[in-house]
Amino acid sequence: MDIIYAAEKPSIAKVLEDYVKESVEPDEIRVRANPNETGSFLIGWRFRRYVLSPNGQIVAVNAENRSSRFSTYAAS
Repeated sequence: MDIIYAAEKPSIAKVLEDYVKESVEPDEIRVRANPNETGSFLIGWRFRRYVLSPNGQIVAVNAENRSSRFSTYAAS
């Protein structure tokens, strides 16, 4: 597991790239702090959404478990 020490787009893109098994460029992603968990980030890439936890674990967010915070994120 990769631990993210700084919210730098290149390191977040690398962790996401490892998760999705596709090339991810830092300028292709949108990153915001997750207001529901300190040290966690919301990631937008293409039409997909992910949550990066403080321990470096990524989880895909789908329509069933998306809350209003993701709707706000998607609109930004």
